[in-house]
Amino acid sequence: MTDVEVERTIAAAPEKVWALVSDVTRMGEWSPETVGCDWVGDPKEPVIGARFKGRNQSGWRKWSTVCTVVEAAAGKSFVFDVKAGPFDISRWEYTFEQADGGTRVTESWTERRPKLMELMSRPIMGISDRASHNRATMQATLERLAAAAERADA
Repeated sequence: MTDVEVERTIAAAPEKVWALVSDVTRMGEWSPETVGCDWVGDPKEPVIGARFKGRNQSGWRKWSTVCTVVEAAAGKSFVFDVKAGPFDISRWEYTFEQADGGTRVTESWTERRPKLMELMSRPIMGISDRASHNRATMQATLERLAAAAERADA
């Protein structure tokens, strides 16, 4: 069950928007919370099974996670699962659909943390309501993504 879902129409082709999102090394340009990502091992590209490390920050608090690509269909979808150590944390999903004048991008987040870990993460991350926080940061992410995708040089 998806916990939060936001969408935005972006005036660019689905393939272009997908290429921006699936280049995880650029995620820090879009997300207010993710400050950077790097591919881990091989392959170093958006294909099923590829892994990357995400570095996140909220205020002075910092943490990292390891993500695994579980779906990567150019121009259609990019989905990855997030883990912290042995624990499932979340699933992030981006879908791309042709829309009037561009692409409708839907970003979804599904909580997967065990309840105890969810409670423990509140003081670590400084976020008491993860769903509301994510909704705001996801909307900001899509705004920043749109600004980049709609530029001619993106």
